[in-house]
Parts: sequence; C-alpha cells; structure tokens
Amino acid sequence: MSLRINDIAPDFTADTTQGPISFHEWIGNGWAVLFSHPKNFTPVCTTELGAMAGLAGEFSKRGAKVIGISVDPVESHAKWKNDIKTATGFEVEYPLIGDKDLKVAKLYDMLPAGAGESSEGRTPADNATVRSVFIIGPDKKIKLILTYPMTTGRNFNEILRAIDSIQLTAKHQVATPANWNQGEDVIITAAVSNEDAITRFGSFDTVLPYLRKTKQPTA
Repeated sequence: MSLRINDIAPDFTADTTQGPISFHEWIGNGWAVLFSHPKNFTPVCTTELGAMAGLAGEFSKRGAKVIGISVDPVESHAKWKNDIKTATGFEVEYPLIGDKDLKVAKLYDMLPAGAGESSEGRTPADNATVRSVFIIGPDKKIKLILTYPMTTGRNFNEILRAIDSIQLTAKHQVATPANWNQGEDVIITAAVSNEDAITRFGSFDTVLPYLRKTKQPTA
C-alpha cells in the first residue's frame, strides 16, 4: 500500500515503552508526529531522538503528540534511552513503539511486504527506508511525509515550522511561501476573491495576478 498526503493514517496496535496502544485512540482529537528509525543504537538516530526530546514542549504547545518507532523490540528501547540521555542530555519521555515483527514499518510503506517478519538479524542498511516522519491531523489524515537517508539527521525545527503552516492553513484560506516562519506574511489562496480578501484580512498586496500576500491571520 502506497501512502499519500490526505490518506487516513493506518491504524494499528503495538507495544511501546509506555505500554500497549491503539494508534488512532492514542492520537485522540489532536495532532500527532510519528517518526521512524531503522534500528536501535545507531548514531544519527540517537541524536534525533534526543533532539526531539529537547523540543517536546514545543510540540506540546501545538497540540501535537510525539511517538517514535524503531525496528527493534521494546526491551531494547529501554536500554537505548539511557544512551540517548548520555549523548544528548535529554530524557526521552514520549513513547517508542517496538516493531520487531516489522508490522508497522510495512503498514506505513517503509518496508516491502517481502522484508520478512522479524527484526532479528536485520542490519540498519536492511531497514534504511524506515526513516520517515508523518504528521497526522485530528481527522487521522496524513498531512505531511518526509523521508531522510540514514546519514542525514532530521531537522526537527523544520517539522515544527511545517506544523505551524499546516495548522494555520487548515484554519484560514491561506498558504505559506518558501521559507515562511511563524508571524511572517502569507499567501491568499485562489479560492478567495479580492473582495472577500479585504473582508477577511483587511488589506493585501498583489505581487502577481495569482500571488497575493497579506499579514498572517491571528484570530
């Protein structure tokens, strides 16, 4: 199954470092960030899990729960968390899914169906494609998918920036331009007429007939 933006995020049950979960139930009525790892005790992933732990408060401010997944058993995750604290100074307090049977990795199209049914004996290179980030909305639909190579650490500030954009544009009929950050001007979508734009946003600048910019809505 190939997953795309606006698909319903596949539901699943799994063991985690905080006990068993049913994914959709765990998400509840908020936002969620699922980010995956090819194997425990790998150097780049160790720094990533710590970086995410350090930003936990920022994700919480946005109403976004964080959950990690690694192609290894939950028991191994507990030991890895100690290494993450040593390397980064941050305690991982969000749940980590154990995916020793590769079920979730396959469900989310990160491994092929023929990858086998056990993490036993698999190397990080065997699981290299389990390096994705999924942002999921309250409607349980996938809003963003990012996939990184194993040698490139993920930029979690960019993921926060993307959540800011997705949440803003879900509420207002606007889009965000390249390199946009919170508080900067936004783009008025084509579905909004000039007259409606004045009513909604007060004023706007016409850069091109199809590109109109206005101040970021705050209400």
